Amino acid sequence: MRVEAVQGDITEQAVDVVVNAANGTLLGGGGVDGAIHTAAGPGLLAACHELRDSRYPDGLPVGHAVATAAFDLPARWVIHTVGPNWNTGERDPGMLTACYLSALAVAVDLGARTIAFPAISAGAYGWDVDEAAQLAVGALRSWQSGTFQDRDADGTPHGIVLARFVLFSPRVLGAFERALAA
Repeated sequence: MRVEAVQGDITEQAVDVVVNAANGTLLGGGGVDGAIHTAAGPGLLAACHELRDSRYPDGLPVGHAVATAAFDLPARWVIHTVGPNWNTGERDPGMLTACYLSALAVAVDLGARTIAFPAISAGAYGWDVDEAAQLAVGALRSWQSGTFQDRDADGTPHGIVLARFVLFSPRVLGAFERALAA
């Protein structure tokens, strides 16, 4: 799996999966969540209402992931995951790592080969950008090394071939580039 970091708009990524840094309600919000809901159009909100009605009446828990269609986005699917909110005391690094691993597992179940991630919890949820980047890259490296990734009978990893961090600012991109270089 190739892992890269770019500065850009996650809603413009032509990948199989775009990961949404959602809030627990799944009904849109600010930042990446708001941008994805706006770009995907009203079908995404309707799909999220359906998820709330059928599977998550109390909201999506932190670290879990669930997929919907991508509607008007160039991606095929949106995988929603709720990152831990540092500002409310959710400071366990394992919770943030779980967001990435859960999203990867859902993506593989969908048959996805390419995935774009935002910097989960590194915006309004208040995680230190450098720590968030290190945890994100560490999660993908664990997956890549086969700790979490399925393998074919001959030992060859299958599933995701490209994981791209799509970051909104030069400062956040720099943190992810440093984490990838380490």
